[in-house]
Amino acid sequence: MTTVTLGSTGITVNKNAFGALPVQRIPKEEGAALLRRAYEGGITFFDTARAYSDSEEKIGLGLSDVREHIYIATKTMSTTVEGFWKDLETSLSLLKTDYVDIYQFHNPSFCPKPGDGTGLYEAMLEAKEQGKIRHIGITNHRLAVAVEAIESGLYETLQFPFCYLSGEKETELVRSCKEHNMGFIAMKSLSGGLITNSAAAYAFADQYDNVLPIWGIQKESELDEFLSYIDHPASMTPEIRRLIDKDRAQLSGSFCRGCGYCMPCPAGIEINNCARMSLLLRRSPAASHLSPEGQAKMMKIKDCLHCNKCMSHCPYGLNTPELLARNLKDYEEILAGKVMTPDNF
Repeated sequence: MTTVTLGSTGITVNKNAFGALPVQRIPKEEGAALLRRAYEGGITFFDTARAYSDSEEKIGLGLSDVREHIYIATKTMSTTVEGFWKDLETSLSLLKTDYVDIYQFHNPSFCPKPGDGTGLYEAMLEAKEQGKIRHIGITNHRLAVAVEAIESGLYETLQFPFCYLSGEKETELVRSCKEHNMGFIAMKSLSGGLITNSAAAYAFADQYDNVLPIWGIQKESELDEFLSYIDHPASMTPEIRRLIDKDRAQLSGSFCRGCGYCMPCPAGIEINNCARMSLLLRRSPAASHLSPEGQAKMMKIKDCLHCNKCMSHCPYGLNTPELLARNLKDYEEILAGKVMTPDNF
């Protein structure tokens, strides 16, 4: 079994963390049962957020009786001290616990610090003094904020997108966290569903002894794959290396990661899926994407207001309206049979 220690926190777990964002999409009892099965299979680190609708509630329902055997990380998106405390108390209540192992600022547009006028970091310190949180963390999609958080010495963990589609700048963040004895939690380890080979994703992460990947899981079949790596960790092989090189060649450049920070759209466009539909159609079963419901979602792109709000919120600096237009054109060609998908080869 491969284990990871999250820097100065001392938290040591196997290299499999449960990303509980997807469990908000399944029924309550089913979600709680999936979380419980993950724990019984050997997963002990669970990542959620106040923003993930009923994800925290499902963790509380499924795991509260084994609280002392697991680690829970959750997050607040609040930009006010009042909102911070409201989020924390709500999280504690739903999780059925009196403390959170790692409490994280959820993708802030700046790096909260003492004396910055917001009072947010001071609230973190007070919550820690009260025993309601044990470690202070931050999540982000912006390199500049991540670098500032590492160099500040104020945070014990950084959660940032990292997978084999990442570049040298993201890899440098991993190195820097190790140098600063700061835990690195890798979100988007499957790049929002674009990486479809879990063994390759695991083998890549396994090369970095300070990286804890969190896998977004909502199905038993997905869970089974990652549980299998506890006793039999996937390692880098020539075959996996070739697969990674192929994916990098296909997915290099500007593409939507599906993070959703461009949402909601004033025109009702499901941007985080529509802006990467061409890739989804080529890398996953196409039936649902090409269904009448899927077509209706894609046709909403024609209602784009060109307000550029999505572009201003994109942490990757993508030209989102252009991506949407390009994906709609490709989608219509697929519907017309001019372009093939994996389902109709």
